[in-house]
Amino acid sequence: MGTHTQDVTVVGWVGSDLRTYHLDGVGGVPYAQFRLASTRRVLDRQSGAFRDGPTLWFTVKAWRAAAVNLDASLAKGDPVVVVGRLGQSEWVAQDGAPRSELVLEALAVGHDLSFGTTKFRRTLSGPRRAREDQADAVPDDVSGLAEATDGPGPVLTDDPWASTPDVPSTGDEPTADESDAAAGDGASELTGAAGPGSRAERALAGRG
Repeated sequence: MGTHTQDVTVVGWVGSDLRTYHLDGVGGVPYAQFRLASTRRVLDRQSGAFRDGPTLWFTVKAWRAAAVNLDASLAKGDPVVVVGRLGQSEWVAQDGAPRSELVLEALAVGHDLSFGTTKFRRTLSGPRRAREDQADAVPDDVSGLAEATDGPGPVLTDDPWASTPDVPSTGDEPTADESDAAAGDGASELTGAAGPGSRAERALAGRG
């Protein structure tokens, strides 16, 4: 019983149009496949220069979300990097001759960025899509919303400070009552030192 899988990474070019359809008819599992051509560069020892070696052809297969994304992203002639499980499919052709092909069950597929650029766009579904749509519905300019409503302004979900808890008091800072009391004592001391009812003025009045 074999317990090992042949996970490989193949760099090459999309050599055919993508075939996409649903298994078991409409509403079934999405399925996509394309032919992948991988040509290795080898050193020609006689000329000392590199040349193209033999081209290996693979049939790349993908299912479900990967199949949908491949159909929307790839075209014939695109440079790609495919990570998948290597296998071999064998059958007998109509003329009775045996046929075989290398098959890659795709685990990950991406453009080869050494030849160009691409822009990633995430595809979501289910509750995560609903959350993203709700976040997109929040207007960009919310500066005047607080004045237009009786309550406080809206809290954006991407605001890192919206969910930050208040820092608890360490006890070193005086409370509001203590601050008022301290201010009152200071005012009393100032009044007693220089105010009209100070101890020095009372002493002078008694002498008079």
